[in-house]
Amino acid sequence: MKYEASTPEEYINQLPEDRKPVIEKIRTVIKKNLPEGFEEGINYNMLGYYVPHSIYPDGYHCDPKLPLPFMNLASQKNSVNLYHSGIYANPEIHDWFVNEYPKHSNRKLDMGKSCIRFKKMDDIPYDLIAELCTKISVENWINTYETNVKKK
Repeated sequence: MKYEASTPEEYINQLPEDRKPVIEKIRTVIKKNLPEGFEEGINYNMLGYYVPHSIYPDGYHCDPKLPLPFMNLASQKNSVNLYHSGIYANPEIHDWFVNEYPKHSNRKLDMGKSCIRFKKMDDIPYDLIAELCTKISVENWINTYETNVKKK
């Protein structure tokens, strides 16, 4: 589902009532655990967490006017999706997450290259999301991005 919003609050206000508390809780977990330097805003019509131009002036190689994306959170038709670029770009983070997930949820992991889909709102592993947020600093993300993503 696509929401037109210019602030995280506008995004959340448009969500179905049953999704608002879930998105708000994940948002709180992310903001509490992301390392210093990442900023929150709207990115790709979702809640976005990114490296601002003040830290990384080059921006995103596909569109340098955009800040360097890192994580996104979205309410889709059938799921709440968490997009984490570190899972896509760093095999160690990917493997760690895949191995940890069964310790935090009884459900099968539903994951794409960088997208983790949560279809059951009552079984979201908030503690695992919190730990995932702490795994990559802004500096580490810039280095990973320049080494593994930008050069492709």
